[in-house]
Amino acid sequence: MAVDDHGPYARLMGRSKEIFVLGSAISILQWDMETKMPPKGRGMRAEQLSALELLAHKKITDPEVARMLEACEGDIASFDAVQRRNVHLMRRSYDESVRLPDALVAETAKHQTICNGSWKRAKAAKDFGLFRDDLAKMIDLRMQAADILQEVKGTRTQYDALLDLFEPGMTSERIAEVFKGLRDGLIRLIDKVRSSGTEPDMSVLARRVPISAQRRISSEAMAFIGFDTTSPEAGGRLDETEHPFTTGSFDDVRITTHYYENRFFSSLFSVLHEGGHALYDQGIPREWMYQPVGTPCSYGVHESQSRFVENIVGRSPEFLSYALPRFRKISPNAFKGLKGKDIIAAVNAVVPSKVRIEADEVTYALHIIIRFEIERDIFAGKVTVDELPRLWDQKYSDYLGVKVEDDAEGVLQDTHWSGGSFGYFPSYALGNIYSGMFLEKMEDDVPEWRESVRKGDFSPVLRWLRANVHSKGDLYDPAELVKVVTGKEMDVAPFLGYLEGKMSRIYGF
Repeated sequence: MAVDDHGPYARLMGRSKEIFVLGSAISILQWDMETKMPPKGRGMRAEQLSALELLAHKKITDPEVARMLEACEGDIASFDAVQRRNVHLMRRSYDESVRLPDALVAETAKHQTICNGSWKRAKAAKDFGLFRDDLAKMIDLRMQAADILQEVKGTRTQYDALLDLFEPGMTSERIAEVFKGLRDGLIRLIDKVRSSGTEPDMSVLARRVPISAQRRISSEAMAFIGFDTTSPEAGGRLDETEHPFTTGSFDDVRITTHYYENRFFSSLFSVLHEGGHALYDQGIPREWMYQPVGTPCSYGVHESQSRFVENIVGRSPEFLSYALPRFRKISPNAFKGLKGKDIIAAVNAVVPSKVRIEADEVTYALHIIIRFEIERDIFAGKVTVDELPRLWDQKYSDYLGVKVEDDAEGVLQDTHWSGGSFGYFPSYALGNIYSGMFLEKMEDDVPEWRESVRKGDFSPVLRWLRANVHSKGDLYDPAELVKVVTGKEMDVAPFLGYLEGKMSRIYGF
C-alpha cells in the first residue's frame, strides 16, 4: 500500500522513530555506565535514565497514539504485511504502556541504576546482605508492573506477564513442559559422558595468555565473523566490563568482554557470543530502521544467534582447526606443545560449573532451569528474598552436584535481577533450542558450511542467518518465526541430537 506521507500511519511511524531514538540514547547511557562512567556519576546517571525512560513512556502513551492506531486499524485491510505488523506491535506497546503509571516507570528506571550499584558492591564483597534491600524493592516494583500487565495481556500469572515481555506468546506452563524434555535429555547425555571413562585434559585451558595478546585474538575473532570495529565504515565497538553484554542496533552496536590471563577461552567465547548478538542487530533490513518490525523478534531468538556463533561455530573442530594456528602466532608460549584435538576436547568438555557464563553446552540449560524455577516461585509468593541464597545453593547441589562456596559465585553471579529483568533467563535455554532447529535446517540448505569454516570462511553461515533469521526482524512472534524458518513447531530433539553427535565424538560413546 502507498502510504500518505501525512496520514495516520506515517504519523504513527514518526512516533515510532521518536521512541526508537530515545531507546538508543538510553542504551548508550547504560553502556557508558558499565564501561567509562566514573563511580561517582551513578547518582546523576540514575536521574538521566529515569528522565529518558519517562519521556519515552509519555511518547508511547500519548492519547494521540491511540487516535493514530484507531485510524490505522479502521483501514487495516488495505495495509501490507509489514504495515499490519507495525500497527500490531505499536498497539501492543501502547496497551501495555498506557496502563503503567508514570511514577512507576520513573521509579523503576531510577532504581535500576541504584540496584545495579549495590549488586556490584555485594558481589565484590561476596555478601548478599549488601544487595538484599535493593533487590527486595526491585522485586516489589516488578510485581506492581506484573500485576498491571497480567490484566492487559490476559496471562494466567504475574510471571507469565513478565515472560511475555521477553518471549511474546510464551507461558511458564509451556516453558516448564519444554524444559522437562530438555532436562531429561541432558541428564541422559550427562550420564553417557560420565560412563564413558574419558576425561579431557582441562589444564590446557589454564595456559596464561597475556591480556595484550587476548585483545589481538579478539580482533581476529571479530574479523572472522565480520563484526567490523576498525574500518572507517565500522558500526561496532569492543570494550571491557565485569559482565559481557551487547547493546545498540544497525550502525552502532557495542559489545563487551572480560579478560582473564589464565582463562583465555572465556574471553574468546564471550566475544563470539556477543558478536553473534551484534550480527543480528546489524542484519535487520535497513529500510525497517525506526519501525517496530526493525527490531529483533525476541530475546530467545536473539540468544539463538549468539549461541549459534559461540558454540555451533566457535566450539566446532572446524573453527578451532582454522583459528589455533593464528592464535599460536600471536602468543607462541601459551600454545606451545598443545595439540588441536586436546583443545577441541577441553573447550567442549562436560564439567558441571557453579557459574552460568562458564558453563559447558550440555549443563548450561540446567543453570537456566534453576533460575526459571526460582523466578516463578518468587512471583508466586512461594519464595522470600531472604530465602534466595539458601535456595540457590541447594538447587545447584541438587541439579549440578556442585557446592557453592560464597554469594559471589552463587545468587550474586548475574546482573539481571539488579535491572529488574525477571522473565529474561528462560530465553537463554529457549535460544539453545531454537539454535538446534536452525542448525538442522541450515545443514540441509548449506551442507558445505563446516568445510567453509575450516578454511576461515564464515560467509556461508552468515548469509544463511541473514536470509532466514536476521532479515525477518520482528515480522513474527518467536514460535511463528521458528515455524517459518524450519517448517516445524518448537522441538528440543534437534538441539539434543546436535549435542549427542558432538559429545559422542569427544567421549567415544
